[in-house]
Amino acid sequence: MADQYTGGCLCNSFRYQFKTEPQTVYICHCTECQKISSSAFGMSVRVNSDDFKTTRGTGKLIKTTADSGQTKKVLFCPECGTTISGKPNSGSFIVVKAGTLDNPNWFRPIAHIWTKSAQSWFSFSDGLPKYRQAPKNKDELNRLWLNYVSETK
Repeated sequence: MADQYTGGCLCNSFRYQFKTEPQTVYICHCTECQKISSSAFGMSVRVNSDDFKTTRGTGKLIKTTADSGQTKKVLFCPECGTTISGKPNSGSFIVVKAGTLDNPNWFRPIAHIWTKSAQSWFSFSDGLPKYRQAPKNKDELNRLWLNYVSETK
């Protein structure tokens, strides 16, 4: 475990940190993550909202609607447009975009979600659990993360 995890936007005018281990880490193939990442998927690091702190700059919030129909607030840098995180309207967590971490290798994903939206050419060759949407049990991804962390200690 690091003392703290840090990250920021492309132009470095927005910076953040969190000091706790994540609740879970996963790869999301929903259409919103594809648009946000300009890629086939997004890697998400779920942390407790109270542990996420802005250390430089002021982000801008926009309201979006996820593939699930749930609304959330997305935080991005108003200078360069880098998406930093998303905060669902329900729950006490924030989903940090792993590509904004200073070291994206700090965390390894434990599952793929929203695979029904995955690009047809994408090969699921890593052996991770796959979910057509998000798991029905909201604690399932947290459980998989805790199992992974306990196995790697």
